[in-house]
Amino acid sequence: MTTTGADRGAEGVARWWWWGRRRSAVLDVALALVSALECAGEGVGFAEKGAMPAPVGVVFGLLVGSVLLVRRRWPIVVVLVSIAVAPAEMGFLMGIVGLYSLAASEVPRRITAVLAGMSTLAVFVVTFVRMRQDVAQVDGGPPDIDPSGWYVPSIALFVTLGLNAPPVLFGLYIGARRRLMESLRERADSLEQELSLLADRAEQRAQWARQEERTRIAREMHDVVAHRVSLMVVHAAALQAVALKDPQKAVKNAALVGDMGRQALTELREMLGVLREGTAPVAPAAVPLAAVGRAAAAAAEAAADDGPCLDALEGLCEQSRLAGAAVELVVIGESRSYGPDVERTAYRVVQEALTNVHKHAAGAEVVVRLAHRDAEVAMQVENGPSDAAVADVGLPSGGNGLVGMRERVVRLGGAFVSGPTEAGGFKVSAVLPAGEHRAP
Repeated sequence: MTTTGADRGAEGVARWWWWGRRRSAVLDVALALVSALECAGEGVGFAEKGAMPAPVGVVFGLLVGSVLLVRRRWPIVVVLVSIAVAPAEMGFLMGIVGLYSLAASEVPRRITAVLAGMSTLAVFVVTFVRMRQDVAQVDGGPPDIDPSGWYVPSIALFVTLGLNAPPVLFGLYIGARRRLMESLRERADSLEQELSLLADRAEQRAQWARQEERTRIAREMHDVVAHRVSLMVVHAAALQAVALKDPQKAVKNAALVGDMGRQALTELREMLGVLREGTAPVAPAAVPLAAVGRAAAAAAEAAADDGPCLDALEGLCEQSRLAGAAVELVVIGESRSYGPDVERTAYRVVQEALTNVHKHAAGAEVVVRLAHRDAEVAMQVENGPSDAAVADVGLPSGGNGLVGMRERVVRLGGAFVSGPTEAGGFKVSAVLPAGEHRAP
């Protein structure tokens, strides 16, 4: 951040009055000292012309020349004093430095123009009178050049402009340059603040992205593992119930449990493999903040073509039937293929709904409806009340199944509704936009 005079401590403005730096104070003191000595010397001649004692002229010159000390804070005062003592032919250095300080200061330009014009006029009058007297009294005889012609005014004007124009123009340049530098500093400070805000917002977005991707990872893990593990628990309970009564059915259930366990491990291994491939080439300390999130998203998208689709709904329902649930699949409309996101989301919605049936409505009858429409595909999973004769296997519930289904559907621009039915069961409905159809 830029440090201004108002921000400085005791070592700055408070110590050196209105000077921001010690070098500036030393320079002004030196200029004031030189100006005071100059005016003191010129005060001797002024005292002789005014019939005053020489010490009076010296003291007057010292006081007048010392005014240059305040040129940075009150440049108008310096210029007015130089104009006032111009008839006494004093303050040559003070006039030049005063005009420069006035032009370089923050004084309004109209005031600068008026004071510069007054100073120029005063110097011109004094120069014109002095030159006319000198020309008229050359060698004490008749002048070689007529003082009433063009020579004296032209030379006086040339000398006046030579004395006043350079400091004014140079002061205007320095003032404009100083204001430009201040503007650039302020702009740099503003840009620095904006960059800091952008960095904070980027960090917030990165944190949000990490949280979003963590949620996606959890949702994918839940969808991949929870359904098959739930079926495994149901089959294990059935196996325990019929192990002694029906050994053949027990063997069949044991085989199903093994197959489902292997399938769950395979799907979990595929997802973890994608995550591992996305981060393996990078050292752990150098992994970007969003790398894990991108890898998680890649895990969800990696098996787009080979992942679950609507054609696998019959097999999904059959797995639930083998677990003892009465599941009916009803397909309405002409079957067709959709985009991978749509098919995968529709499959996961039905899968999670069936998992919830096994958790909360053991033995209930389930109807799975799939409707192919012109611009959308709809799915509905409705179950009746649970059968009291069927023992509850006590599957745990994290309470995130419906939330995950809603997030999936809404992310694709669809609609999701869930709630209990009048018959005492539960119904889950989702509608997804069809998007672009794929060739079957």
